[in-house]
Amino acid sequence: MSTVQPQPYAQPPSRKSTLADVAAAAGVSLATASKALNRQPRVSDATRRKVLDAAQELGYITATGTSAAPGERSGSIGVITSDLVGRWSIPILLGAEDELGATSNTVLLNNARGDAQLERNGLEFFASKNVDGILIAGQETNPRPSLRNVVDVPLVYAYAPSEDPDECSVTCDNVQAGRLAVEHLISCGKRRIAIIGGNETFDAATDRLKGTMQALHDAHLEPVGPVRFNEWSEAWGRAATRLLLDQHLEFDGVVCQNDQIARGCLTILRQAGLEIPRDVAVIGHDDWQVLTLDSVPPLTSIVNPTEEIGHVAARKLLDAINGRPHHGIEYMPCRVVQRESTLPLR
Repeated sequence: MSTVQPQPYAQPPSRKSTLADVAAAAGVSLATASKALNRQPRVSDATRRKVLDAAQELGYITATGTSAAPGERSGSIGVITSDLVGRWSIPILLGAEDELGATSNTVLLNNARGDAQLERNGLEFFASKNVDGILIAGQETNPRPSLRNVVDVPLVYAYAPSEDPDECSVTCDNVQAGRLAVEHLISCGKRRIAIIGGNETFDAATDRLKGTMQALHDAHLEPVGPVRFNEWSEAWGRAATRLLLDQHLEFDGVVCQNDQIARGCLTILRQAGLEIPRDVAVIGHDDWQVLTLDSVPPLTSIVNPTEEIGHVAARKLLDAINGRPHHGIEYMPCRVVQRESTLPLR
């Protein structure tokens, strides 16, 4: 009795072949399959032929619904975010979408939820859809591991820069932001300035402090009291301000490294009977309007240019797709949004 041998790589009729299927059929990694299909270097002719044969046998279809062809563009861009609450990613995505939409690209979004394996899965999914490039939006400004060895398509990092200096990243200039905070308080006539730090395991905290200290030094000033770090919370803002008052330190301005800390600071200053900003002016960072506009008085804050970061990162990604890659980190300047906590608005 004859038997029918199964076809080694046949796919169920209900499912389209993916890049992962092509890679498995050719016996290569996902990254190598992507390189071979997109005419990338560092793939031998023999390996490229195996991948192309597997793609043809499987009827591999790109994200645009057409058969895969070496070097063909899909007109789609992948965006991966790890920001669970959208605090930073939403403005970045809006900026990127504006830039990419102007060139008629389709944007595919994946939320890795802060999980490295989910992020890797998202990258591999995008590669299977034959995206032309991937924008990776982070949730903090600490440098992050490179992903260039996971997939072989152009990558640009937004907000959280890559550890690899040869890759392209766009983030905010926290050193400049720290300078801005002090320069603004000095412009309001304040000279005795205290600093309440956030979590010093974040580069945002240490970079902002660096800029703050530079600006104080340039003005021939020293910070009032020790610079203390703790957490990014109102509770810490209240506790740190109580410490300043309990030590009977004379200060007329406070740089708080985020808006939650600043709102806690304002609460304790008001309870102590101090008038803001006449007695003490307070500036925060992030311009999180659910906090800044509801503070008493409304809080002056430094705003991160997140939407502009999205615009610039998308522009650089399009350049890379078109054969003009960028390298290194571009730092986008922050700006002051002034409200009543530093000067009364009349």
